[in-house]
Amino acid sequence: MPKKSQLRPIMALLRARLANDEQGATAIEYALIASGVGAAVAAAVYQLGSTAQGLYSHLSSLFG
Repeated sequence: MPKKSQLRPIMALLRARLANDEQGATAIEYALIASGVGAAVAAAVYQLGSTAQGLYSHLSSLFG
C-alpha cells in the first residue's frame, strides 16, 4: 500500500491518464454508427417485405 504522501501524485497521474484516454469515446461512436446502420437495414427489410407481399398478391390474382 502506498504511503499517504505518495497517494496524491499517483492519483494525479491516474487522473491525467484517464483524461487523455479516448478509446471509450471511439467505441461509443462506433456503436452509434452501427446502430444507425442496423436501423437503416431493418427499415429497408420491412419496406421490401411489404412490397414483396404486394407483388405476390398481384401475381396470385393474375393466375388465380
